Amino acid sequence: MSKSFAGVHALREVDFTLRRGEVHALIGENGAGKSTLIKVITGVHRPDRGQVRLAGEEREFRNPLEAQSAGISTIYQEVNLVPLMSVARNLHLGREPRRFGLIDERAMRRAATEILGRYGVHVDVTRPLRTLGLGAQQMVALARAVQVDARVVIMDEPTSSLEPREVETLFSVIRGLRERGIAVVYVSHRLDELYAICDRVSVMRDGRMVHTGEMADLERLRLISLMLGREMSTVRAEGTTAFTAEREDRTDAQPALRASDLTVRHRVHGVSLDVHPGEVVGLGGLLGAGRSETAKAIVGALPTDRGAVEVDGRPLGRRSPAAAIRAGVVMLPEDRKAEGIIPSLSVRENISLAALPRLSRAGVVSSAKQDEIVRFFMERLRIKASGPDQKVSDLSGGNQQKVMLARWLCLNPRVLLLDEPTRGIDVGAKAEVQSLIDELAKDGLGVLLISSDLEELVEGSDRVVVLKDGRAVGHLSGEDVTEEALLSALATAPEPVGEPATAPRPPGRGGDGRDPATPDGDGRGGAPFGEDGATGAAPAAVKEESP
Repeated sequence: MSKSFAGVHALREVDFTLRRGEVHALIGENGAGKSTLIKVITGVHRPDRGQVRLAGEEREFRNPLEAQSAGISTIYQEVNLVPLMSVARNLHLGREPRRFGLIDERAMRRAATEILGRYGVHVDVTRPLRTLGLGAQQMVALARAVQVDARVVIMDEPTSSLEPREVETLFSVIRGLRERGIAVVYVSHRLDELYAICDRVSVMRDGRMVHTGEMADLERLRLISLMLGREMSTVRAEGTTAFTAEREDRTDAQPALRASDLTVRHRVHGVSLDVHPGEVVGLGGLLGAGRSETAKAIVGALPTDRGAVEVDGRPLGRRSPAAAIRAGVVMLPEDRKAEGIIPSLSVRENISLAALPRLSRAGVVSSAKQDEIVRFFMERLRIKASGPDQKVSDLSGGNQQKVMLARWLCLNPRVLLLDEPTRGIDVGAKAEVQSLIDELAKDGLGVLLISSDLEELVEGSDRVVVLKDGRAVGHLSGEDVTEEALLSALATAPEPVGEPATAPRPPGRGGDGRDPATPDGDGRGGAPFGEDGATGAAPAAVKEESP
């Protein structure tokens, strides 16, 4: 199979064979060609050369519906359902139960409740899908896909928004599919999952298939080296994260950001924290603990009942995202598709969007300054694209994440709030983002890091604030920032509402986002933590007056 876009080779003579009743891992860095291969198989793209054979018969799918009718069902990382429709309608869309020629709403709701109950999702199926959390939406997409009479099920990052207990439910479903002779293509960046559930693995790099073999025969470091195209000795020396061991302790300086007694009804209860220049403060906790809500309350994206925010010692009065940006506090959201990128715009427009007021005079944007900024950050962050004019929606998830980072870094912020910055991106892109976080902190930027990856939180943070049920239940610093200490803090009882939670600061060792309409989250219980380029100074053009 071969496929090119605007002269850029996305697939180069790729051969891929899927056996009946096997779980086959398809892995590679972002931009390696995995998504393009899936889209060619399922009829989203027409290949330039090559053919698809299903059960020995050559097939040419002109659209995804034809592929689905032939028995190829796909679950995408970004949930592709209808957000304004009810959960029940989404689950049965296109195959609704009918009575006397009309849709039988009662039967549809009853069936939807029963089906979702098997996956541990207990919600009102009459609610619009968009009111559920990302994890519950993903489970709805999964349930819909396996209800189809499928011979092949393709799962693209199916666990990126799931809690550990939901991952186990997913694995049970996959084992059931395997027993029924249904083939599963499993795309994931979480290596533990691959070894737990997959029979064989195919590794892609730069649009080529570089390895196919038994999963059990491939050592973990060998797998990573194949993905990255590096020697195993290099991978072994660099470790699993790109964070450095030491950073300068600057906790004696005035905090770049201080949040005091932040309270959002039903979500956040009296949370206090501070971030110093050059410091990475981790924000940990269970999914649904209030991590994203705390960050959104700080930047004014979520209204608070009480609490105060100070930037460099100055109170942030009427809080709103615009006011926070002017004060130098910016946030990278967890859901890059819904809250981050503007998919219909180009890479250039997405990067320069926030800086436009600083790049214009009398309402006219300077194209020269815009091009300078875009070129600077595309090179520094190593954004892989055919050019600045490529639509950002055509980029891989890791490169979309870098585009969003570039958008905020071109403003030279004082504090950067990162909500799951490495979610759904490959080990290579993850290392680049982690290295960037390190460099930004060394340059004096304060960073608040929210992550479900326990290893990332421990290795990347100077201090960690642990949340439980919307309250701060632990503050860890220096040598106390360990996995055991984090889990111990999570086992403690929450502090009373309104009690201050200011962190003591001994010397350092230098998404749970939910829809505002759903204060209860998404109907899922709490669960333990999930699994798993330096930038220099920006061009002078972006250092002009604030918008």
